[in-house]
Amino acid sequence: MADREQKIRIRIRLVRIGFLLAFGLIVARSYQLQVVNREVWEQRAERQHQKVLPLTPQRGTIYDRNGEELALSIEVDSIFIEPGKMENPKPAAAQLAKALSLPAQAMRDKIASDRGFVWLKRQVSAGESAKVRKLDLPGVGFIKEHHRFYPNSEIGAQVIGFTGLDPQGLEGLELEYDSLVFGQGGFLVTERDALGRSFGSGQYEVRGRSRGADLYLTLDKNIQYIVEKELAQGVKKAGARAGSVVVLEPASGRVLAMASQPDFNPNAFSEYRPNQWRNRTLTDTFEPGSTFKPLLLASALNEGLVRPGQIIDCEKGAYAVGGKVIHDHHAYDKLTVREVLKVSSNIGAAKIAKILERDRFYSYLRDFGFGTKTGIDLPGEVPGLVRPPSQWFEIDMAAMSFGQGLSVTPLQLANAVAAIANGGYLMTPYLVERIVGDRGETIETRGPQVVRRVIDPQTAALMLDLMTGTTEEGGTGTLAAIPGYRVAGKTGTAQKVDPVTGGYSVDKRVGSFVGVVPANAPRLVILVVIDEPQGIPYGGVVAAPVFAQIAAKTLRYLKVPPTGPMDVPPLPEAKVVRGAVDPIDIPSLAGALGDLSGGRGMPDFRGMSLRQVLRGMEQLGLNIKLLGSGRVVEQSPLPGGPIRYGSEVWVRLAPPS
Repeated sequence: MADREQKIRIRIRLVRIGFLLAFGLIVARSYQLQVVNREVWEQRAERQHQKVLPLTPQRGTIYDRNGEELALSIEVDSIFIEPGKMENPKPAAAQLAKALSLPAQAMRDKIASDRGFVWLKRQVSAGESAKVRKLDLPGVGFIKEHHRFYPNSEIGAQVIGFTGLDPQGLEGLELEYDSLVFGQGGFLVTERDALGRSFGSGQYEVRGRSRGADLYLTLDKNIQYIVEKELAQGVKKAGARAGSVVVLEPASGRVLAMASQPDFNPNAFSEYRPNQWRNRTLTDTFEPGSTFKPLLLASALNEGLVRPGQIIDCEKGAYAVGGKVIHDHHAYDKLTVREVLKVSSNIGAAKIAKILERDRFYSYLRDFGFGTKTGIDLPGEVPGLVRPPSQWFEIDMAAMSFGQGLSVTPLQLANAVAAIANGGYLMTPYLVERIVGDRGETIETRGPQVVRRVIDPQTAALMLDLMTGTTEEGGTGTLAAIPGYRVAGKTGTAQKVDPVTGGYSVDKRVGSFVGVVPANAPRLVILVVIDEPQGIPYGGVVAAPVFAQIAAKTLRYLKVPPTGPMDVPPLPEAKVVRGAVDPIDIPSLAGALGDLSGGRGMPDFRGMSLRQVLRGMEQLGLNIKLLGSGRVVEQSPLPGGPIRYGSEVWVRLAPPS
């Protein structure tokens, strides 16, 4: 009996101990949940009773160098509904669909949703928002979001770029500086029950929003407007396919303007083709033609291999190099180095390149920045193409002396000429001067950066003086002259490569002009490129006048005082003979080279009808390529010129004007 009672007491003690242990575990767990991990479980409980929706961030503002807004984020309404609170769903759906220009069935589906929160339309226009507010429907709510807006429409579009609805940057500076400008979007928080239905007052709360950084550019909106207006007129007047302009401040590398045609409106970028978004000044390459000659001459002068007054024998218009013949359109005999640049002699340039020799020539090309990216703070820049001298034949070096056989971007060429204008120092071009945080603090400030010294200051000053001859009487760029200012510049006309044949195109050219103004105290370097102009394609005709208009208006805007009389009559236009090549500025390797065998002379077909040309072909036994219809306006070779074996013979016809 005593043993049984003892066993019962032991069991009772064990049960008591078990209860005590269990109670202790419960207390410990309760303490852990309610005290130690209190915040974690409160947040979980809160999330179960909240619906969180991401909101678009407020991107920072992009300003020009004068503080003018180029891109900004504006507050717009986004409209949502709480379907459970909607009254008279069918009439409401019809009214909302009409106000927001949405399909009626899609609106009915949204209102019939069993979810507690549904977006109707985000980032609506002010007119749409006003229409919906006027309906005053229960269950319809509004939240402020931010929409990217470009107040100047097309001005600077290819530089600034644009954003998507996210709104993440997709092109231009918006893409390059997206991580800084993007900002923190925040969240829209609403209360809901266990089934996901909204309850309570239906109020919402916005959390976690912060603004992105602001960018202050080197770009000047007024200069950009001048450039875009004049470029558009120049492209239209020339009937060209496209065009581009770069305006640099040579002493610093600041980009004051950068434009391409055709352009687009970033507020409606989806309505334009992707090739209109492209910033051609740094994504498109071309053969520079004779605009390259100042860089060749600067290299030779810097090495002390030639002097401005040194005589160059231009061989009376024909010079054999590497089994080919280089031609000047005029049969020049003896020219000084200064005159070689002024009249743009290909033979003179080829002989100077031969004196310089290939390794030194290539070294200067690299030092001027060709074949490498300039380092500008924009996406999409390409390096161009300059083959190493080990791959050059003798004719290649001669061709490169007048800008054929290599490819450059407009920005590279403008920046290289800016080195001459800057006393021989090559700068890194840049667009963003200052980055400012959302609290007004300066995050980063940028300034001029010297890449290297390419030529001596004395050589640079001499080159500017030599380049003024181009815009003076007898030069190839007289249409670039500006009354009151000395202009140092160079024209260029180059045939484009035909992607089908791999050779030079018969009728597609690029006309260009690069200039420094004022030449005695450089403030601006301006490059104008006109792609595939129709009619007369020469840089001195299609690009130089655009340069003159941009430079004259920009100098007035910057209040740069003239250094000479303003009432000087404009210089006469350089004489242009219609033909396959510029009479002074040989446009291409294809037109400049031929074999040494000579041949019969080319008849003068200019002004003849198609029937007369066909009759002449039959009588003379010529195989001539016919382009267009009407009467002959151009021909290759020129009248009296030799028809060489293997060369293309053509005439271009156009209707009488």
